[in-house]
Amino acid sequence: MQSTTQNYELEEIDLLLTDANIATMDSNINAPYGAIENAAIAIKNGKIAWIGEQSTLPSFDVFATPTLSVKGQWLTPGLVDCHTHLVFAGSRSQEFEQRLQGVSYEQIAAQGGGIASTVKATRAADREQLFVDAKDRLNTLLKEGVTTVEIKSGYGLDTENEIKILEVARLLGQHHPIDIKTTFLGAHALPPEYKGRADEYIDLVCTDMLDQVVANNLADAVDVFCENVGFSYSQTKRVFQAAKKHNLPVKCHAEQLSNQQGAKLVAQFNGLSADHIEHLDEEGVKAMADAGTVAVLLPGAFYFLRETKFPPIEILNQYKVPIAIASDFNPGTSPLCSVHLMMNMACTLFRLTPEQALAGVTRNAAKALGLDDRGILKVGARADIAHWQISHPSQLSYQFGVNKLLNLWILGRIN
Repeated sequence: MQSTTQNYELEEIDLLLTDANIATMDSNINAPYGAIENAAIAIKNGKIAWIGEQSTLPSFDVFATPTLSVKGQWLTPGLVDCHTHLVFAGSRSQEFEQRLQGVSYEQIAAQGGGIASTVKATRAADREQLFVDAKDRLNTLLKEGVTTVEIKSGYGLDTENEIKILEVARLLGQHHPIDIKTTFLGAHALPPEYKGRADEYIDLVCTDMLDQVVANNLADAVDVFCENVGFSYSQTKRVFQAAKKHNLPVKCHAEQLSNQQGAKLVAQFNGLSADHIEHLDEEGVKAMADAGTVAVLLPGAFYFLRETKFPPIEILNQYKVPIAIASDFNPGTSPLCSVHLMMNMACTLFRLTPEQALAGVTRNAAKALGLDDRGILKVGARADIAHWQISHPSQLSYQFGVNKLLNLWILGRIN
């Protein structure tokens, strides 16, 4: 591999990491994991200034440059969790217990449970409570080497509370080392007060809600739950059209429980991602491939709901659709706050390789958020770097519950 550097001398760098094995996840490097062994990384102004085999490292002032030997251990890009519902209040543990005792989801919902219970608790919670609870969840992800997290709204389901959730998410981005990207998911479910009036609710989402979200710069993208228990194809399309008018990229909860052609629709809008996709067909896969739309697998929800319909991994690979993996952390269907667990599940349940799993929480997860400055270790990328006490990158998918993270840099700063 040829090493590269920016136009300034290495004497000017802020940190040099040496004696490293690096899983760059750069597909341009012809090696599994884009690996460079016996390597070094130079960091300047929060970005990677040089990376390559240590034997090709340009000369630098050893006395003026902070240097850390990785001692032959592995560096990877900081991990990216590209699909979470991390800001919410309340718990659904009692519903979990009820379902295990044979109570159906429909019965629980009729009793005021399900998503309605989370909406009720989130509406009642103030910003401080939501912030503190969400910060604890972010801290859990940070300890796993996660450096970027997407947070969706969707548990307010009225203008005031959708705004509240997104404001908390933005505030977390200002007061937590993890970089936060926000997604407006007003079309997550039909609120109780709009029962039987879904089109009227979509009117609200497309006008008052979205107008205020945009006016206050609260969202980086717009999402819709396109499903037979969510919103129809035509209703989803209306939200996407409204987002397009505001130049906001779109994504979609698609084909989780049935095939509503949501993936094909989001691809028509050059959407960032189609997420869940257990019932995705080849036509939808082809549309995603043509549009460059990422397939986001959410194995936590698949596991927690005890689903049996697997996403079409072979067809996705056939059409070379990028595959990302995310936690889908939420109180109802994936209360699992661990990207490492998702990597293991993606391998054991969906038969991804460990290399695909790591790409799914780095390079492809960043692409699912429309980001090209992270998820990969190369010159010019953000210096979001995780340092692991592992003998091979496959260990990150193989083992769960034993934290092998030694150091984590976000924009070149240790955390």
